[in-house]
Amino acid sequence: MPISTSSLAVRSLALVVAVAAGSVAAEAKCTRLAFSVNDYGKVGPAKDAQALLDKYIARWTAERGIKKYTTGKKTVTCELFLDFGFFDEYTCKAAATVCWNQGPAAPAAAKPKAS
Repeated sequence: MPISTSSLAVRSLALVVAVAAGSVAAEAKCTRLAFSVNDYGKVGPAKDAQALLDKYIARWTAERGIKKYTTGKKTVTCELFLDFGFFDEYTCKAAATVCWNQGPAAPAAAKPKAS
């Protein structure tokens, strides 16, 4: 089945626009960050792990020059570390996915010619 010239031109134009739009769009990057706390009881270490995760995310992004980021749902899991009967010690881990936009690649600057 032959393709008409106008149909081919429209498809080619759509391909060029799609490629150009893709090269301009910001690239999102994500990583999973976590913080663990080991302490007596279960409620305290769970709250501490979540609060310290928030501080860690803020420090981690600042160290990398990331000003705008989003944090996904935070999860906290706790595991019994020591069981002495009259007191228990838990290790609680808070984790979240952190995403940020990495801007489009900057075009290479033109170097002046040496004369």
